[in-house]
Amino acid sequence: MDPDLTAAEKAAAREAAFARRRAAHAGRGPGDARHLAAVLAGRRGQVLAGYMPMRTEIDPLPAMAAHAGAGGVVGVPVIVARAAPLVFRRWRPGAAMVAGTFGALIPAEGEEVVPEVLVVPLLAFDRRGFRLGYGGGFYDRTLAALRARGRVTAIGFAFAAQEVAAVPAGPRDERLDLIVTEAGIIAPEG
Repeated sequence: MDPDLTAAEKAAAREAAFARRRAAHAGRGPGDARHLAAVLAGRRGQVLAGYMPMRTEIDPLPAMAAHAGAGGVVGVPVIVARAAPLVFRRWRPGAAMVAGTFGALIPAEGEEVVPEVLVVPLLAFDRRGFRLGYGGGFYDRTLAALRARGRVTAIGFAFAAQEVAAVPAGPRDERLDLIVTEAGIIAPEG
């Protein structure tokens, strides 16, 4: 695939995806994370990494809090360098938070954890398991590094309205193992 064409396709797709996500976010409800919580309930003994929702991202915090409340280890991403994989700092409900890179909240303190389950935010997803992110490549680099070390399950979490027919994907784009929305659970095809 032509890298320039992919970049142009992704830029156009991001613009449309932001609009769809904004509309879906306006109709959000208190039970949006119920399917995510159900999926994570079966993974209680595994180290989980979620994310602190920003702008119009679907909120995983109820599911993350349930995992932590059941004694599970939960981390949130920390950007350490522009072209580096993410690291994950341990998070607990009520933890003191500070603004990190790009304004994302991160725990003020806490040890680093290595996730076995990674809940990934996104702008758009398709049934093949590809996701469209913000363009920094952080999650693709992180998933590639984690997968090189061993098994990790990547769960895309989004509003159902964020589904598209096909996400423009290149050779460095990592696929999701599962997609969870407020409407249900999707196992990627192929």
